[in-house]
Amino acid sequence: MITFSPLDKTLYAGKKFSIQYTTHGYYDIQKTADGFSFSYQPFEKSKEMGFEDSLFGDWLEAPVAYGAFEDDALIGFAEGSPESWNNRWRISNIAVFQPHRRHLGIGTRLMNMMLDTAQKSGARMAVLETQSCNERAISFYKKHGFEIIGLDLYAYTNTDPDRHEIRIEMGRIL
Repeated sequence: MITFSPLDKTLYAGKKFSIQYTTHGYYDIQKTADGFSFSYQPFEKSKEMGFEDSLFGDWLEAPVAYGAFEDDALIGFAEGSPESWNNRWRISNIAVFQPHRRHLGIGTRLMNMMLDTAQKSGARMAVLETQSCNERAISFYKKHGFEIIGLDLYAYTNTDPDRHEIRIEMGRIL
């Protein structure tokens, strides 16, 4: 049985995690005379991608996190925080660990908990970051009403466009 509950900051602050995902393509983002163009491009061969992070980072204003548990094991979580300077809610992390992805609605339940918390906080919008090569995440966020609201061609390295890993900012008006 899967249960959901808030994560205790005293237990989870600084807890590191690693997320791995497979991608079959990327959103190619090209500069144009009037802005940017986007087109989906498949990779010749699927790629394994990933990143590491930790919960309740010091950069977050007032973080809140929820966990999904099977028995007593954490199998997924969502973390967010208000950004009071612009009255938005930043979803800093949302993850479901293998083999629990894409079934049982765990990600959707965590996203809904985060959006409900954002709305109750009075935030005007929920925002999050993903990468142009994280096609499944982009699809998941679009399914939940997010749209692309910005990008940064060089957020991670000076070769992000060549690596097809451009930071995409997505948002949803609450």
